[in-house]
Amino acid sequence: MRSARKKRSRPRQEGRLVSWNDSRGYGFVQTGDGDRLFVHISALTDRAHRPTRGDRLAFAVSRDDKGRPCATRVSVVSAARRRRLSIPRPPGRYLLAGGFGVLLLLAWALGRLPAGVAVGYIVMGVLTFSLYALDKAAAQSGARRIPESSLHLLALTGGWPGALVAQQRLRHKTRKQPFGAIFWATVIVNIVALSVFVFRGNDLLKWLG
Repeated sequence: MRSARKKRSRPRQEGRLVSWNDSRGYGFVQTGDGDRLFVHISALTDRAHRPTRGDRLAFAVSRDDKGRPCATRVSVVSAARRRRLSIPRPPGRYLLAGGFGVLLLLAWALGRLPAGVAVGYIVMGVLTFSLYALDKAAAQSGARRIPESSLHLLALTGGWPGALVAQQRLRHKTRKQPFGAIFWATVIVNIVALSVFVFRGNDLLKWLG
């Protein structure tokens, strides 16, 4: 009991979050003395608001199972003000996904694309968005993650517009490499394949026939 009361009464201090891996849920906070302490997502008192690099945090210093110092009972004390003053990120992924949707509708209206293909993109997009959301939740809770190869396969087969919306909306899989490079490669391959189908579909069917 005495040790428990002593742990709860530890004074809190403030520091700046100098690094943060949002997909893995951990980072490092620098104290006023220049020390760097490990901070895990589970130590946050309010997990609804994800921290970002540069946030000022309030925390207590504790030790993990191996006796290493770490931050606990962590709360963000300066993010609200900073986010109100910050300029929103350009929704480039929204624009790309929306523009592609408009092109699909135009190709269907001109008779260059079967309705089934357009519907297939919608279904794959919704499915891909859902799996991105599940993977984000798994990353936050420490549960089993969805393999990146599965996310790439969904993008390659037409789910990449949903992946773009998920990346922008959920702030998930936007910086990790080489995931990003492979993802954009799947987008290019899918668009090239669709373009060939739209403009040379009849020739291909004749050739195959």
